[in-house]
Amino acid sequence: MKRYGNLYDVCFTREALHAAYLDARKNKRASNSCYAFEKRLGSNLDALHAELADGSYRIAPYNAFEVFEPKRRLIHAPAFRDRVVQHAIYRVIQPIFDATFIPQSFACRPGKGTHAASDYVQRALQRVPRDSYVLQLDIRKFYHHINRSILRGLVERRIKDHRLVDLMMRFADHEDEAGVPIGNLLSQLYALIYLNALDHFIKRDLGARYYARYVDDFVLIGLSRDQALRCRRRIVEFLGGRLRLELSKSSIHRVSRGVNFVGYRTWATRRLVRRFSLFRFRRAARMGHAASVVSSLGHARRTASLRHMCQYLKEHHHDLPVPASYRRIYDAPPGRAGRLDRAGDHRGRDLCART
Repeated sequence: MKRYGNLYDVCFTREALHAAYLDARKNKRASNSCYAFEKRLGSNLDALHAELADGSYRIAPYNAFEVFEPKRRLIHAPAFRDRVVQHAIYRVIQPIFDATFIPQSFACRPGKGTHAASDYVQRALQRVPRDSYVLQLDIRKFYHHINRSILRGLVERRIKDHRLVDLMMRFADHEDEAGVPIGNLLSQLYALIYLNALDHFIKRDLGARYYARYVDDFVLIGLSRDQALRCRRRIVEFLGGRLRLELSKSSIHRVSRGVNFVGYRTWATRRLVRRFSLFRFRRAARMGHAASVVSSLGHARRTASLRHMCQYLKEHHHDLPVPASYRRIYDAPPGRAGRLDRAGDHRGRDLCART
């Protein structure tokens, strides 16, 4: 496997730091930290460049806070200048590692979001026998249990520039013995790197034809029950022996029951958003949060839930704006909306078949 060196200086030229700043400020320009950095942009970038060049750069303390949706998490938000440094690293190393990832590794990759993952799963459900089985697994507190020594070894398989690896691992430091901070841009890439070995083990050693992973949630589709039991046993052994991880839950069920994955309940011919997503959508509508409502509609745009959501807005919150792309379903009578929705669902399945 090819290893790359002399990347530290490539990451931290003045031009690279400015490009990283432009990436870091996306969706952050309203924050005080971004505003303070921009007020003295030239001097701040020069200071960063000098500190990175002479080795005096230090990571500022994180701003730690909790979020509670979809579940309780402790987030470590880095200072804006540290976001810039992470983006500078990410711009250089992401293509190097991305070339080693399998196509079925979703999340935190361009064109590999929840819609793409759900499309792949639905396409797989359409192609396997209806009496076959799905094996679905989830890793226990994945980010908190990443072994940093193993992570460093995986990074060094591709990067031989020790100065860059040392800096990357400083962004993986955590107050606990294991784990990486949730909130760092690089932590998302670390997750992909860490479980890449699992992806190749499942595809190559276990020979799974239909397999998809979204961070720590993954499914194998189209197995016999004996194959599912054997695969689960070997995956547990691999996770414990190679990656020091363990499963939090797993399930084996028939394909006809569908798959609850990446925010959707998916069957071969139909897709719905999860009940909790509908709860958040209704709550946002009641509170008048138009941006959240539009986001929820976008999440449901290729599901049978979209008709219900549009009709709910029409009946209970008609004062909220609805994007033009959904007006046809929104304005249609209930019966006609159902026919339009089913037609849209078929178009979604046709799209899956083409990808």
